Amino acid sequence: MVLGPPFRKALRRAATGASKVIVDSSPEVPMAISEETYLLRERVKVTQKSYLARFFESLGNRNNKIEQQSNNKLVRALAHTLQTTKITLLSNYVNVLLVFVPLGITAGMMGLNPSLVFFLNFFAVVPLAAVLSFATEEISLELGETLGGLLNATFGNAVEMIVSIVALKNGELRIVQSSMLGSILSNMLLVLGCCFLAGGIHNSRTGTAAGIEQKFNSTVASTMSSLLAVAAATLIIPATLYAAMASSENSEKDIQLLSHGTAVILLILYILYLVFQLQTHSTLFDAESQAQEFSIEHESKEVHMGPWAAGIVLLIVTIAVAVCAEYLVDSIDSIVATLHISKTFIGLILLPIVGNAAEHATAVVVAVKDKMDLAMGVAIGSSLQIALLVTPALVILGWIIGQPLTLHFETFETMIFFVSVLVVTYVIQDGKSNYLEGAMLLGLYIIIALAFLVYPDDAGSVDLSISSIVTRSAKSLLGY
Repeated sequence: MVLGPPFRKALRRAATGASKVIVDSSPEVPMAISEETYLLRERVKVTQKSYLARFFESLGNRNNKIEQQSNNKLVRALAHTLQTTKITLLSNYVNVLLVFVPLGITAGMMGLNPSLVFFLNFFAVVPLAAVLSFATEEISLELGETLGGLLNATFGNAVEMIVSIVALKNGELRIVQSSMLGSILSNMLLVLGCCFLAGGIHNSRTGTAAGIEQKFNSTVASTMSSLLAVAAATLIIPATLYAAMASSENSEKDIQLLSHGTAVILLILYILYLVFQLQTHSTLFDAESQAQEFSIEHESKEVHMGPWAAGIVLLIVTIAVAVCAEYLVDSIDSIVATLHISKTFIGLILLPIVGNAAEHATAVVVAVKDKMDLAMGVAIGSSLQIALLVTPALVILGWIIGQPLTLHFETFETMIFFVSVLVVTYVIQDGKSNYLEGAMLLGLYIIIALAFLVYPDDAGSVDLSISSIVTRSAKSLLGY
């Protein structure tokens, strides 16, 4: 997701907050010696607490700057570390699941039951993704519009990229392809559907947004849907070419060549999209009216963490995600054998939930608050980033490390993607939404999930050439 500072501030304030600290800076008044002096001195003794006492009291105050009150470097470092940890832990409600991080890593190191390792690390990645997003936004706010947008573009879907890189390294190409497609579908259908449904029902009950529809920037929505259509075309062309060249000996090599060239073009398009969004047409994407209004309502709840502290958090969490992703991917084969589900279903339905759970919840929250441009920025923006940045980057990475990852998805998957883009384009083209459209998108996502639940991993090995289809049909009619 590539969002400007107004977007990022508003999104973060929807889920986090802290109260202001009021400091009494009134000057001391000299007091005369009297019979009350003893009582006043006793009161002063009570209020003159040690640094240690004030340090522990600061744990209950989210914005306390106790590290600035001590001349001891060790005390300042310890206080700053605990303050950063506290702000990070309180940044999102899903951080209660951080307890699964040490459990998942320990289970993986000890070689426990693979199914247990999978589910522990599955739940561990959910809060890590939320912390990663929080740290990225903290750094982005300090870097300004352009650099902040670029950093947010790089780490916006870092969890999906890390999991996919681990799977790519292990040769799990089906997991990589299905997780990329699943992330796009999850954002386009599941998240956008939940936003439309929750926002529509809430505003119908409260009477806001005329009690009927919610509105968003149709120009931005049209631009994003056009880019998604281009992304869909880049999957349809390799699938069509493969079907046309099924009998050719060099079909695999030609598909790889096409995929590598297409990946480079998609990355160039994404760079142009960043320039379009962050520079030349930034006013279209700022949603200033919504962001500033939301900012005024929640200005007192903003919490800042220094860029260096946020950078350290970003580094630590990235390493933790990589470790958990390694154990998660290694245990997939056992889950497939135990639960009798396909790798495609795991990659397309389950893994996208891991990387975007907290962000999805935030999108629904801002949709309920009738900030639909913010919700659209999360849903469609994340889909674009996966389609135009993460997927082609993985194809090029596979080219570098010798893994034959291509943009040739199975025919069924390609058609699912095309139909989803078509439906979303029709839904958002008028710049209005309601709960019925949200229910439609959710219904389509559930149907797709059920289809992939019964979709076998070896479906792509079936010969789909015209001659093969005619032969099988004739045999079926003749009873063979």
